[in-house]
Amino acid sequence: MCKNNEDFMRKAIHLSVENIDQNGGPFGAVIVKNGEVIATGVNRVTSNNDPTAHAEVNAIREAAKKLGHFDLSGCEIYSSCEPCPMCLGAIYWARLDKLFYANSKSDAKDIDFDDSFIYDELDLPLEKRKIPTKQMLRTEAMVAFNKWKDKEDKLEY
Repeated sequence: MCKNNEDFMRKAIHLSVENIDQNGGPFGAVIVKNGEVIATGVNRVTSNNDPTAHAEVNAIREAAKKLGHFDLSGCEIYSSCEPCPMCLGAIYWARLDKLFYANSKSDAKDIDFDDSFIYDELDLPLEKRKIPTKQMLRTEAMVAFNKWKDKEDKLEY
């Protein structure tokens, strides 16, 4: 049974090691609320053919489903590795209170999990990014945004 931060991190690390033998990547995550593990996740990118199936995202999905809410305020996440940009974004969107990680993004880069190109791309103007990007039909798309803005009974997130 986990009792403190180090125990929760050890669980995330254990999941990352175990996942390698289950055709997954070397990443694990644990979400805790009030000192109890409420969700875990491992990297299933290659086994699920899903580029978004990172450990943190999978743990967030499980926690939100278990708690019945998208807002995970009051929870903390323990990740076996410093989250990539996608996972970090998901952690912020889920409103997790704290993030703890073990391996660094530099450690991940050393074993060919290098996310630095994404950080670099985000700093570039659109016209200089590797994936050609062009805004179009904004006026038509604004209909949905204006409808949302005016909706009185919306659930904010």
